[in-house]
Amino acid sequence: MTTHTEMEIASQPACWRRGAEMAATAALPRPGERVAVVGCGTSWFIAQAYAVLRERAGHGETDAFAASEAPIAVPASASPHTREAPLATPTSAGTHAAEAPLATPTSAGSPAAEAPLAVPMAAAPPSAGAAYGRAYDRVLALTRSGTTTEVLDLLRRLDGTPVTVVTADPRTPVMSLADEVVVLDFADERSVVQTRFATTQLALLRAHLGEDLGQAIADAERAIAESVPEAFVTAEQFTFLGRGWTCGLAQEAALKMREASRSWTEAYPAMEYRHGPISIAGPGRVTWMLGTAPEGIAEDVRAAGGAFVGGNADPMAELVRVQRVAVARAKALGLDPDQPLHLTRSVILSS
Repeated sequence: MTTHTEMEIASQPACWRRGAEMAATAALPRPGERVAVVGCGTSWFIAQAYAVLRERAGHGETDAFAASEAPIAVPASASPHTREAPLATPTSAGTHAAEAPLATPTSAGSPAAEAPLAVPMAAAPPSAGAAYGRAYDRVLALTRSGTTTEVLDLLRRLDGTPVTVVTADPRTPVMSLADEVVVLDFADERSVVQTRFATTQLALLRAHLGEDLGQAIADAERAIAESVPEAFVTAEQFTFLGRGWTCGLAQEAALKMREASRSWTEAYPAMEYRHGPISIAGPGRVTWMLGTAPEGIAEDVRAAGGAFVGGNADPMAELVRVQRVAVARAKALGLDPDQPLHLTRSVILSS
């Protein structure tokens, strides 16, 4: 039986095309703005990828945070219900936007790589009512459900910082906390495990930065058409590696395997792999590079008896291959990838 997850994986090339078409009119961060991108789980990893890409494109300093850990400046006395923003006004192309002028471009900031580059503000403890944390021109929140507690709590605490949200559901609480909203309802999912919504977000964001996604879409179509190697279904362990923007994708690949098939997976920046993690490489274990591998990594893995996977496909298409392997492993174990153990569509915590 075909699962919802499999159908959603297969629909990704079409979703990416539609997301890329929206990019020109989507209400996304302006060049020159200093931006914090926040999310939870998969959305946090997509935020990491986008942050690197945005800085490299020269659009301005960009940091990515788990929503629960974001050091964004808020009033010291802020309560969890400080922000009361009006519902964003709908516009065309699935976007909701308030009118805002483009920020004046500034220097691109230091290029992002594997390490975050933003420097904290003054470390002195704030006085009563003073702001603490880092200051940003805009917060971009990525949330499929629009109901995740940590995201909503963060946005409620912000005091005047413009908020843009990318979500799949325009009927959720996050709508009232955003100044501008991009709705990707066509990429929403029935499966708990995120696949197409996550990658469609990234397709939209990449296209907004001026990238041509034609090759990525073609590579994804090939990834969907090919068969899943049996060696991947039976492998004991997977380690995913990335560089620059694909470090976030490596984390997402590892998460997908854990969620869908309860597999033992790890993820690292590729140049960190020799600093300890390579010790678990060996027969029956796979090291999978998303993007261009550093010189010598493949040889080191094979020398340890492990299998190395890499190639020239766009890293988002390579993530599609990982998603398909995750589903195949779940089925082989008698698991339902649509309803993974201990997980729900959204984490909603009791107050």
